[in-house]
Amino acid sequence: MTLFFYNLALIVALIAGAPWWWWKMATTHKYRAGLLERLGKVPKRLKPDATNGGSPAIWLHVVSVGEVLAATRLVAELDRALPQFRVLISTTTRTGQELARRRFGPERVFYCPLDLPWAVRAYLNVLRPHLLVLAETEFWPNLLSGCFRRGIPVTVVNARISDRSWPSYRSLRRLWAPYLSRLSRVLAQSETDAARLLDLGCRPECVCVAGNLKFDVRTPQENEAVRLLRRQVRGLRLVVGGSTLEGEEAALLEAWPRLLDADAQLAMVLAPRHPERFGAVAAMLEDSGYPWVRRADWSTRPTAALQPGTIVLLDTIGELAAVYSMASAAFVGGSLIPAGGHNPLEPAQYGAAVVMGPYYANFRSVVEDLRAHDGLRIVEKGELAPTLIALLRNRPAAEAMGARAKRVFDHQAGATARCVEAIRALLITAAAAERPA
Repeated sequence: MTLFFYNLALIVALIAGAPWWWWKMATTHKYRAGLLERLGKVPKRLKPDATNGGSPAIWLHVVSVGEVLAATRLVAELDRALPQFRVLISTTTRTGQELARRRFGPERVFYCPLDLPWAVRAYLNVLRPHLLVLAETEFWPNLLSGCFRRGIPVTVVNARISDRSWPSYRSLRRLWAPYLSRLSRVLAQSETDAARLLDLGCRPECVCVAGNLKFDVRTPQENEAVRLLRRQVRGLRLVVGGSTLEGEEAALLEAWPRLLDADAQLAMVLAPRHPERFGAVAAMLEDSGYPWVRRADWSTRPTAALQPGTIVLLDTIGELAAVYSMASAAFVGGSLIPAGGHNPLEPAQYGAAVVMGPYYANFRSVVEDLRAHDGLRIVEKGELAPTLIALLRNRPAAEAMGARAKRVFDHQAGATARCVEAIRALLITAAAAERPA
């Protein structure tokens, strides 16, 4: 009955919102990307046939860029541990889709269907997955119900309930309990996440703390952006502002003159979180009066040495993590404004001195672990410039803080192996249950 009313409300919302959606699709490419796939048209490349050996499938769903990055090693380890299976990866966002196709190959990456009964049914009919693996908390009633009806086990990896989403989940506990109580395995990031998932209805015997997959991500220190930057920096030190949101680029630009007064041999890399903002940030840099360049232009124009004070707009996808390896100091965005913060592990893995704002609810356990080991600084907006200046002036202190952050990163590794083992055990159990007595 709950599912009936959910679907009724979903269809009413789609009909009522149709004019808005048509307008968005007509004016914005990201809303058109993968539309047919989202509505239930299964790409031919996913269908089991002679080209892929007709192997049974594991369906792994991730959302966007951050989840794709976190799942990179998991996919590689599943490929190695379970070669008899095809691991198929779905994403929700266009940027996540583009990165997943580069990381895993386009032949096994697709857009996740909208949670409409016919769209979900089409994918389950064709893929016939032996297991559905959800990253973090991508709970969709029709997708879950479709798997439960067919006896497909569902497991959740890197499971978390953020501080921001916890009140809404808790208020809808009666809605979620029938679905979460039927999950086969839930591998939580932290004790807090495990407790919240139990409170929402997950069975105690199915929940365990496996850790955060993002601690296992080892981003290659070299990529094209890093190679080009190394050629151009020539003695300059880099401040990297990563995953920034609206208002944070302005804060960094406001701080920039003071940073240059403290160290004239600086350049800055600005990496906005969302590609649709690249143009707006470029316009802001043009109005700032500071020398600046676009990373995207390096593919078509000769590159010259950066002058002191130059700002590089990193308007590409998937290159930021490696660029952190060059940072003398790094600011992780989404944290000066109440947006929940972004992942401080990306710079921490390279031993960079990390600064964040006070809003980090999406990564609370990670941030608190780093803070407990004095591996990052949390600042209000007015403290951003003084804190960065202090780190730039006191190199030994900055390097020591970065080393502590890297030790935390290295110490927390192991979530991938625990997830792979849990998935293998589920598949063995499911196979045994299918055998005749």
